[in-house]
Amino acid sequence: MKTDTVQLQKTQPMHTHMTRTQFVQRVLFLTLGAALFSVGLEIFLVPNNIIDGGIVGISIIVSALSGLPLGIFLLVLNLPFLYLGYKQIGKTFALSTLYAVCIMSAGTWLLHSVNPLTDDPLLAAVFGGIILGVGVGMVIRFGGSLDGTEIVAILVTKKSPFSVGEIVMFFNVFILASAGFVFGWDRAMYSLIAYFIAYKMIDIIIEGFDESKSVWIISERHDVIGQAIIQRLGRGVTYLHGEGAFTGGEKRVIFCVITRLEEAKMKSIVEEVDPTAFLAVGNIHDVKGGRFKKKDIH
Repeated sequence: MKTDTVQLQKTQPMHTHMTRTQFVQRVLFLTLGAALFSVGLEIFLVPNNIIDGGIVGISIIVSALSGLPLGIFLLVLNLPFLYLGYKQIGKTFALSTLYAVCIMSAGTWLLHSVNPLTDDPLLAAVFGGIILGVGVGMVIRFGGSLDGTEIVAILVTKKSPFSVGEIVMFFNVFILASAGFVFGWDRAMYSLIAYFIAYKMIDIIIEGFDESKSVWIISERHDVIGQAIIQRLGRGVTYLHGEGAFTGGEKRVIFCVITRLEEAKMKSIVEEVDPTAFLAVGNIHDVKGGRFKKKDIH
């Protein structure tokens, strides 16, 4: 399953920076995320022979071939990667991941005898993927993981030209293809649908629906554009001093943070004031501090 590498940074011991409220919040959302993941697996995917990627996908295949409970493999196969996570990422991450994996394993065991909500493989892939993505996104957002392949990818990428995402994708393509030999190729294709939906849902949960954008504008009419942004968008702007590499002339650069819903209006403002202005817009995963809160426009 896909994760954001920013979420897998070296963390400090839990007692150093975490209040009791934060600790309770983390445990609550790790529990909820892992429980939702279990529901997605046992109520939608597994009964319809649809798998997920990573260690979870391997566990589903091995469980089907051996007849042993899925929860055993989810826990046992993740244990070696928990040790790697502890050594490479940190104690808090390892403990959060261990707790989430235990909840996930217990959840699949408790839900195994529950009847699935649908036997339509397409519905199972779509709704199972959504629930899986929400669950994984919650766990990642609160400092844990439900799959060990990302940890391996982080270690491998240090000695290879490939990114973490590329390595995880390679693992998952191999695992999803293996499902074709075990469950049939139609189920492998449904598994790909579920994986893609889960992938997108993880992004939404981690980054939020209200994704932020950074805006960089270079214009001779920077003062007019800046005032228009303040008055018409209600956003604050920062003027930066720059220098053109070719001309050596001084430039004023406007920096601003907006939401993705305001991007079209921002482009319209710049186009109206100065059609020749340089405009660059990029995605931001997190915004803290400063004066990002939107001002009222009268």
